[in-house]
Amino acid sequence: MSEADTGTQEKTGIPAGTALRRVSRVILLDPEDRVLLMHGFEPDEPSRTWWFTPGGGLEGTESREEAALRELAEETGITDAELGPVLWRRHCSFPFDGRRWDQDEWYYLARTRNTATRLSGLTELERRSVAGLRWWTVTELSASHETVYPTRLAELLRTLLDEGPPSAPVVLETESV
Repeated sequence: MSEADTGTQEKTGIPAGTALRRVSRVILLDPEDRVLLMHGFEPDEPSRTWWFTPGGGLEGTESREEAALRELAEETGITDAELGPVLWRRHCSFPFDGRRWDQDEWYYLARTRNTATRLSGLTELERRSVAGLRWWTVTELSASHETVYPTRLAELLRTLLDEGPPSAPVVLETESV
């Protein structure tokens, strides 16, 4: 890890020396400006649930854009999405499936006309921890009392729909659970 990486981690609240998993996430909007979220749960505690955006870690030498599209196809079955700009970036740290995950996440805007989804491409861990997918309106997200990551998603989505994509990615607060 470089000195620059260590300094960045100290600013984020993630302990220095911790390897950050590089992750691409997708804010997938349909023609009605609904966002697609995944319903996840802790494999050993299915009553602990949350909603989150499709996406995952980079594999091998793939770019963040390639990872975003691959993960979207694997997790939702949607292969015709048009990938747009990076909207947001954040660092997060959370426990899941018996370990701590420390991630550097980039959120890409994407649009699709296809709202049909399928979960057939999930990994073994995802099959043990994903309950389904749902298209959400901003109004539904704002009114929901369910846990959604990133935690300000309703507000961020409202700003995106009202103002369009930011001219440069917005750095979100570090989330540590």
